[in-house]
Amino acid sequence: MINPSVAGLVILVSLVYLTYFSSTSKPANSTAYQYAYTSWIVGDTSDVKSQPLGGVLLAGGSTDVDAAMRWFLRRSGGGDVLILRASGKDGYNEYLYKTLGESVNSVETILLDKRELASNPAIIRKIRQAEAIFFAGGDQENYVNFWQGTPVADALNERIRAGAVMGGTSAGCGILGQTYFSALEGSVTSEEALADPYDKRVAMRRNDFLTHPLLANIITDMHYSARNRQGRHVVFMARAATDWKIQPRGIGMNEKTAVCATPDGNVTIFGQGNAYFLQATRKKPERCQKGQPLTWNRSGKAVQATILTGSLEGNTGFNLRSFRPIMKAQAEYWSVNSGVLARAFARAF
Repeated sequence: MINPSVAGLVILVSLVYLTYFSSTSKPANSTAYQYAYTSWIVGDTSDVKSQPLGGVLLAGGSTDVDAAMRWFLRRSGGGDVLILRASGKDGYNEYLYKTLGESVNSVETILLDKRELASNPAIIRKIRQAEAIFFAGGDQENYVNFWQGTPVADALNERIRAGAVMGGTSAGCGILGQTYFSALEGSVTSEEALADPYDKRVAMRRNDFLTHPLLANIITDMHYSARNRQGRHVVFMARAATDWKIQPRGIGMNEKTAVCATPDGNVTIFGQGNAYFLQATRKKPERCQKGQPLTWNRSGKAVQATILTGSLEGNTGFNLRSFRPIMKAQAEYWSVNSGVLARAFARAF
């Protein structure tokens, strides 16, 4: 993530008092205050009402894609931008408020690093006032442990329904799908997941956190090629098909690549790498059980993969609602036999 120096405000908030510090100061110890939290803000500290344009940004991690983040800011309608994270500091504030050259009322980062904070009325109010909400990278497990099933999650879903633009990178992107990998048992590699789709580390959850309508039945995965995550992504989909009897879909993003979708489902891909749009067959895996390697073959056509390359200006080439490409794209069939992933070229879907 880009971490420019920031000349903002560090805000320590409790229900009974509010104190401001310069960003170069060490935030005060908040443990004495039951509802205290730390935040950093640049811009106008008063709320502004604007009309957000909605949509969602899914980023594959590593360096942020400037053009995608400008897209995100424009979708805010010039309103208030909120960054939520469970670790780190204010690296996004000046980058979003000044560096990218887009006009917004404010950018605030809130450090939401304890489950107790997810009931803080002041934080809930900030979420309800935001026109754009972005989840920074970090540890996916923390986001689930600290935010899932809390008033913060309820407020986030309210903003989704109200049309706020949402986004996330790396772990922050991983929680955006309605079906998601929770990482509550730690991370898992493709090799480990393919060898046993019910390894405890393949910790899947569904419909209990964020409910973005563009991401129903969609599982996201990031750092796609750099960390060889294609295999585990197929396992995540196999688990969803087996456990919840759905026809799962997936979106995978390479690093330095972002998938940006408007409410009508049209996707623009920004950045240097590929985005992968996966559509499962209507037939569930032949073998998806504990202690056995996955087999999901279906005549070599278990999963349809549409692969599109981003650009600095953005390539518009897919629609999430139809889940079909709207421009020429690379097409492949993916399948798994006894824990081994195979990929084969296909005609365009």
